Amino acid sequence: MKLADLQRDFQSWLVNASEDAADRLSVHAAAGLAVYQNNYRTQLVNCLKHSFPLLQKWLGEEEFRNAAIAHIEKYPPHAWTLDAYAEDFEQTLRERFPDNPDIHELAWIELALGEAFVARDAQPLTLDALATVDWDNASLRFTPSLRVHVMTTNVEAIWSALCEERTPPESEMLAEAGGLLVWRRQFTSRLREIDGLEYAALAQLQRNGSFADLCEMLVARLGEQDGVAKVGGLLAGWLGSELIVGV
Repeated sequence: MKLADLQRDFQSWLVNASEDAADRLSVHAAAGLAVYQNNYRTQLVNCLKHSFPLLQKWLGEEEFRNAAIAHIEKYPPHAWTLDAYAEDFEQTLRERFPDNPDIHELAWIELALGEAFVARDAQPLTLDALATVDWDNASLRFTPSLRVHVMTTNVEAIWSALCEERTPPESEMLAEAGGLLVWRRQFTSRLREIDGLEYAALAQLQRNGSFADLCEMLVARLGEQDGVAKVGGLLAGWLGSELIVGV
């Protein structure tokens, strides 16, 4: 047997428990192979536990473990580092819990906080740099650690309670959808709940960065006076939070 064939069969056994692959590896090695498979799956379950500790609390250990096993059976590791293995877990959760957006959103928070922590560094824009900006043609650049997601449940309150080891509230749908904002400021990953208008503004800017288009959108929604005031308030908040790194 060639080395490449041996490696493929060993992977097939680890991932899919292929009996044909086990037979080709060795008719006498079933017990030994089972040890490798158990270690492989245990490592991946522990990887997901490490990435989603609060989600495990929210779901309960048994339900989380069942979801992790279902994920392992469908999604083998795809990158050189196990840190990337958590990336697709939200898809598994959507398939297993299609009617529980609180679970999907909590998983997103934990993944986004981890991604923000290891994102590329960038220096925040200083106020002095704004003096010469041509705002009619300006495009805003946000920190690479920025992550934005729609929020349809009270997941921020759930996440906060779990972080502080308090009893979390029951999950409930919001009367009006908002957003979740995750980024890293200095050495700390941060989470902030935002309203639907700020979420729409950030989503628009992430598409094309155009400050003029943002102004046009907010004026169309709020009227000229309130729209211009809202743009100024949002810009000041983003600068203060060190979200903007270039114009």
